[in-house]
Amino acid sequence: MEKHNIPFSPPRIDQKIIDEVSAALSSGWITTGPRTKRFEEMLADYTGCGEVLCVNSATAGLELMLRWFGVGPGDEVIVPAYTYAATANVVVHCGAKPVLVDINSEFNIDPRKIREAVTSKTKAIIPVDLAGWPCAYDEINALVKNESVRALFKPASENQKQLGRIMILTDAAHSLGAFYKGIRTGVLSDVTVFSFHAVKNLTTGEGGAVCLNLPGVFDKAGIKDYLRIKSLHGQTKDAYSKSKLGGWKYDIIEPGYKFNMTDFQAAMGIVELQRYDSDMLIRRKQIFELYSRLLSQYEWAILPPFRNGKTESSYHVFLLRIKGLSEEKRDKVIGIMTGKGVSVNVHYIPLPMMTYYKTLGYNINDYPVSLMTYRSEISLPVYYDLTDRNVEIVVRELAGAVEALIGR
Repeated sequence: MEKHNIPFSPPRIDQKIIDEVSAALSSGWITTGPRTKRFEEMLADYTGCGEVLCVNSATAGLELMLRWFGVGPGDEVIVPAYTYAATANVVVHCGAKPVLVDINSEFNIDPRKIREAVTSKTKAIIPVDLAGWPCAYDEINALVKNESVRALFKPASENQKQLGRIMILTDAAHSLGAFYKGIRTGVLSDVTVFSFHAVKNLTTGEGGAVCLNLPGVFDKAGIKDYLRIKSLHGQTKDAYSKSKLGGWKYDIIEPGYKFNMTDFQAAMGIVELQRYDSDMLIRRKQIFELYSRLLSQYEWAILPPFRNGKTESSYHVFLLRIKGLSEEKRDKVIGIMTGKGVSVNVHYIPLPMMTYYKTLGYNINDYPVSLMTYRSEISLPVYYDLTDRNVEIVVRELAGAVEALIGR
């Protein structure tokens, strides 16, 4: 049996990355310093969002914003049932209730289901741009501004009173560089949070960024300054500020968190962002297009959305669905592929199928689209160094495994 060696999503670590990280380590700045600040400025320019704060994970960024908004016990936050656990876990960490709603045929949260789930306890909605495909932001933004929905909103903090409606907090962990109707992710909702985890298109090993796009009544620069303090144990000066002449003195204004990004992480991000549009996204787009061309000959292959007019994915994960395949047979396909040395994955097991969320009373049968999608989905390898030849091997081995099980 021919054995391949095709991983699922290894990070791109080349000499440019190594040199910049080495330079960061040699500079003496290991924690938050000048490179982190430069990376924030670059992200602000790239996204068109005026104020960006880098943190140590997208999870940290989501929780930071929920706590800034005053979300806590007795509150509800609407989250798609089809997402990674972090999206809902941060709601639980705040003492609030995640209200899970079903997705649509494009893997993203269904705006109609959001409206059905809104109550007087709803404080935020967390749309997830799954696999890099942006959610229906026109509908979601219009929904929270609808007079009947605004009338339900019961503000319980100063920031909630100032916004005067449900906050839209986008989990854009997958969608850096995507466009929705010609607008780049980062400015499509009140707040957008990106991830730079090891498997993401742009990686800093671990890391994330918060993009503040709140309405003009908010002092976004002031909010960023406060969030930086909150992300450093409530300390009024970071290490870089304290290094200045006479800058050693600081205060603790609240019991904050340890959510900051380091300079050697930012060093990776600087290199990757400089070549992101001109190199990384181009290659990932080529891989998506090749998968689509090769798979379009198979009647059983349901291709994921990745380009539609002015809306374009970040080409993060290729979410293939297979007609006529049961969950049991899907799992067998994965086993066959793995045995051949071709790594595939599933994005994601819906939250109501997870033990913790089942104990909270969620039932997967209440989310039929999520269940149907999960049972038929296989994520194919996508990464910068994946060759066209390897894409062809993935499709060939997949087709052989699928057709051996469904008989065509």
